[in-house]
Amino acid sequence: MEIKKFNLLFFSTLCLLHAFATATDVHYCDKKADYDVEVKGVEISPDPVARGQPATFSIAAATSQALSGGKLVIDLSYFGWHVYSETHDLCGETPCPVSAGNFVIAHSQVLPGFTPPGSYALTMKMYDGNKHELTCVKFGFDIGFGSSVADI
Repeated sequence: MEIKKFNLLFFSTLCLLHAFATATDVHYCDKKADYDVEVKGVEISPDPVARGQPATFSIAAATSQALSGGKLVIDLSYFGWHVYSETHDLCGETPCPVSAGNFVIAHSQVLPGFTPPGSYALTMKMYDGNKHELTCVKFGFDIGFGSSVADI
């Protein structure tokens, strides 16, 4: 019986360590700001991102007030150099209106096959319909060295 308890504890610990090892570190753009939307975490699938294949960025967040709309501004940097920007309608990335409480922003995209592999930094700013900044976060992700669909 003691061996079963040890095995359960051992495997549970391994699972927790794996979850923490694969978690994406998220940092607020301004550590002193009191943002209206709290970002709780980011999940990237697959991780690392594969060139020429769909990648999904899921951002878990919470708000204390309902949101009827807004926009997301995404900036991408490669080794510190700004390489790409895009703007999305908030309601295109999550069902609107967003009720007070927890919600998820999910964005899927296929990165071109010629995208250089390596480490990238993504900054996401969320604005309400009045252009008031609701949150701003930064996180890193990797694009793998594997072959792309364009290479096949």
